[in-house]
Amino acid sequence: MSAILPPSERLWYKHPIDRVEGTWIVIALTWCLVMFAMMVGWHIWGRQNLSTETYRTTPEQFTAKAQAVVDKYTVRTETDLKIPVVAPPPGSDVYLLARLWQFWPILELQKGKTYRLHLTAMDYNHGFSLQPANINIQMVPGFEHVVTVTPNQSGTYSVVCNEFCGIGHHQMVGRLYVK
Repeated sequence: MSAILPPSERLWYKHPIDRVEGTWIVIALTWCLVMFAMMVGWHIWGRQNLSTETYRTTPEQFTAKAQAVVDKYTVRTETDLKIPVVAPPPGSDVYLLARLWQFWPILELQKGKTYRLHLTAMDYNHGFSLQPANINIQMVPGFEHVVTVTPNQSGTYSVVCNEFCGIGHHQMVGRLYVK
């Protein structure tokens, strides 16, 4: 028998399945059905899945809303790019936009208080990965993703783009402070 030559019996599907092969097919099918059912369970009872609201938007509309929050709640600027640090009151809507190759603005939230975090990408697909909390959301241009968040630990968190967005992708990092 050779791998180069065609098989001697061309109608392989007419042969009976071996007992061991059948057993593994049943195990694999059973496991697939269990995991399919668990997807529903993980969403209902799991704490790792974010439930987000998603709305259509345009870059101009989202930028106007974000700029209004920045103008109203800026407490200082940071980095050589003078990125504003925004400290909105608890319960308010906060906006974070992603564009080549930065997150804007930097957010300063209060521990134990709830906020509605609005996210969008202005140009290409970007990822929002909050580290070390391991929260991941894909941001798509033209869509505004709204997540209700309640920070439970103080500290400085890194916001990282986890969706390749071009040559400057490695520079696309931001910060989020929880006081």
